[in-house]
Amino acid sequence: MHIIETKQAPGAIGPYSQGYETLGLVFTSGQLPVNPETGEMPGGIAAQAEWSCRNVGAILEAAGSGLDKVIKTTCFLADMGDFAAFNEVYAKYFSSKPARSCVAVKDLPKGALCEIEAIAVK
Repeated sequence: MHIIETKQAPGAIGPYSQGYETLGLVFTSGQLPVNPETGEMPGGIAAQAEWSCRNVGAILEAAGSGLDKVIKTTCFLADMGDFAAFNEVYAKYFSSKPARSCVAVKDLPKGALCEIEAIAVK
């Protein structure tokens, strides 16, 4: 097992790692829409979805994988009313159409509108 860590994605804000690689699979922790350089979150679901996707991609790249190798994602939305706008951005990054679960949750850390986690092959 190997912990994945990159400065190209936000650092963990709790007792967990950005990702893990084991048995040829990469598991990312949920990625908030935080710009890793500034620590800031943009406003609006489209901009936030972009950053969550970019952050997942950065962790996968650091592990020697990529967005094109994702087999499963779990997406969390603060408001299911953002589903269509979220999907529009998500589709640009996950063009291989991995299996996915997408749920609305009561709250996300830091007041985020979305969060994405992924499982990919190496």
